[in-house]
Amino acid sequence: MTAAKNSDGTVGKALDLLDKVAAIGHPVRFSELLADSEHPKATLYRLLQTLTSQGMLSYDPDRQLYSLGVRLVKLAHAAWRQSSLAPIARPFLDELSNKLGETVHLAQLDHGQVLYLDKRNPAKPLMMFSDAGKIGPGYCTGVGKAMLAFLEDSTREQCIKQQAYHRYTAHTLTSAEALRTELDEIRIQGIAFDREEHEPNIICIAAPILSGSDRVLGGLSITTSMQRYTLLTLEELKPDLLETARKIGEQADLWQFPELQA
Repeated sequence: MTAAKNSDGTVGKALDLLDKVAAIGHPVRFSELLADSEHPKATLYRLLQTLTSQGMLSYDPDRQLYSLGVRLVKLAHAAWRQSSLAPIARPFLDELSNKLGETVHLAQLDHGQVLYLDKRNPAKPLMMFSDAGKIGPGYCTGVGKAMLAFLEDSTREQCIKQQAYHRYTAHTLTSAEALRTELDEIRIQGIAFDREEHEPNIICIAAPILSGSDRVLGGLSITTSMQRYTLLTLEELKPDLLETARKIGEQADLWQFPELQA
């Protein structure tokens, strides 16, 4: 454990535990959490008891399973309304997806990674990784690269160092140097592409959502497949993409949308 995490004390330990339960994706037994825990058995049990009593976790005594609690769900919805672009962007996402008949993603950065906030599917949706609430890589998704490219230099460099550079496909960028080069190009062009970098057959065009002072508020992407578009024809969607990103940014400024940490 790092010094920074140590300084967070019990609150930091409890939040880390909530993250683990959420990441598992299904109700989990104490023994499963203990097997992957850096805490002694008694400490882990005490943290679970505290989180359960506070409604952040729910415990099923019959099946002996822990899951995310109702209070956490309420907090998540409040955060979604107050600190997320999603409520502001909703009508613009609907309009763009209905016009183009393609999947539209809204995202923000979370420690250099992509947090998907909202998603609009066409009548015939594609099977893909992204869904609202999921975390995806920044370095090999169009929306991630679009946001990274427009960060301030020091913040962008920090985010570049946070990437895993795992090779998902033959097209994935696998080094910081390659990512820096592409981010420079994106900054000039104003748009980013996912060239089957995260999932085979899936391509997208993406743009940052910027405030009036050019702060990165989030990112917007139009995602499709190689059966529907080529990378060349996908660029035809650039005007609609940029116009929608501009409208969301303007609306966010009106609502004094808070600056988020990358």
